[in-house]
Amino acid sequence: MTGDSTFGRRLFVVCNTVFLILLSLLCLFPLVHVFAVSFSSGAAATAGLVKLWPVQFSTKAYVYIMNKPEFLRAFGVTLQRVGLGYAINMLMVLLAAYPLSKESHKFKMRTAYVWYFVFTILFGGGLIPWYMTVKTTGLLDTIWALVLPGAVPVFNVILLLNFFRGLPREIEESAFIDGAGHWITLWRIYVPLSMPALATLSLFTLVGHWNAWFDGLILMNFPAHYPLSSYMQKVIIVSTPLDGVDIHNLGEITDRTTKASQILLASLPILLVYPFLQRFFIKGIVLGSVKS
Repeated sequence: MTGDSTFGRRLFVVCNTVFLILLSLLCLFPLVHVFAVSFSSGAAATAGLVKLWPVQFSTKAYVYIMNKPEFLRAFGVTLQRVGLGYAINMLMVLLAAYPLSKESHKFKMRTAYVWYFVFTILFGGGLIPWYMTVKTTGLLDTIWALVLPGAVPVFNVILLLNFFRGLPREIEESAFIDGAGHWITLWRIYVPLSMPALATLSLFTLVGHWNAWFDGLILMNFPAHYPLSSYMQKVIIVSTPLDGVDIHNLGEITDRTTKASQILLASLPILLVYPFLQRFFIKGIVLGSVKS
């Protein structure tokens, strides 16, 4: 029995490893292909000769994109959105999660407030009321329209308040005995002890703002105000003429290579940030497992 169990376990590990490797390769294949197309000549990309390695290596598509004002402007809007959105989201999450993590005898109506927040996850007002609210408040076609409507990500609040509830209460009680108030307890005790949770929520927030494209299309009246993902959505779906391309470079730059280079450049910041936060990700998966 022990031998059979050991053999079965080894067989499972081998099969599982092979499956995960194949799955990883399938996930990486589109990105590697886009990378190869972006560094290939336009003629080779158009002819379908590019697979997983650049053909007739060329960087002229990147030179063209880096001199394209529309792409740089959209990139700047997204950087502004990520900066403002991250700061506001994390601040609101902390300020909402801390009081909601208290017991009911310390914060009366705490359960009612939690269910009030949960209700907003289960039921939404709809697209048209959302749009009319943004328009009525004068946020339409401004950077604040991309930041303020989602200022309080309720899902992140639920995750963080459950993490707070898992921290030892004795630490908080000791702080109060030493004369600390709620503000000092939050910023000097809860926040430092919650760095794995905050790093995970930071990853969720950064990726969410960086990849958001629908609100930019709806709330921005002018393409010049589009964030990068909204701009990329228009670029990928609609073929745009290559303005300002020298006649000698027409064989090096095509619509396909410029799209591939823009996709890679748009993905690069997240690809660079994720490895530094990935070690917190597994711990963050179980943030909501504690009873609220």
